[in-house]
Amino acid sequence: MNNIFTALDSGRMICLNTEVDAGSLKWNPHPTFAGVAMKHLMTGKETGGKFSMHLVRLEPCAEIGDHVHEKNWELHEVADGSGVCLLDGQRVKYEPGVAAVMPENVSHSVQAGEAGLCLLAKFIPALME
Repeated sequence: MNNIFTALDSGRMICLNTEVDAGSLKWNPHPTFAGVAMKHLMTGKETGGKFSMHLVRLEPCAEIGDHVHEKNWELHEVADGSGVCLLDGQRVKYEPGVAAVMPENVSHSVQAGEAGLCLLAKFIPALME
């Protein structure tokens, strides 16, 4: 993993008078997609439901299958590794420095490359409380 992903994995998340110690948070296996784990850095609990951000780690060749978020915009910022995002049928090569925006109700999927893939994902409004 590169420095930014590692730093966020153990860093501090701050929203007004709330501070979250990311190092104390656990990685959660994705309930649907094998080989995918998420760390919920900030949820709607801290932002009044307006915004959330999550570290997402895909093991080599793991996939987040095609899905939509009916009420959320999503931003992927690629921090490490490589892969491909299919965004409403458009193929987007994922590598560090790429950011992709998924509007609400737009289908998308993510496939990690052979080295895996690490993302910072943000949702507006918050994905979870």
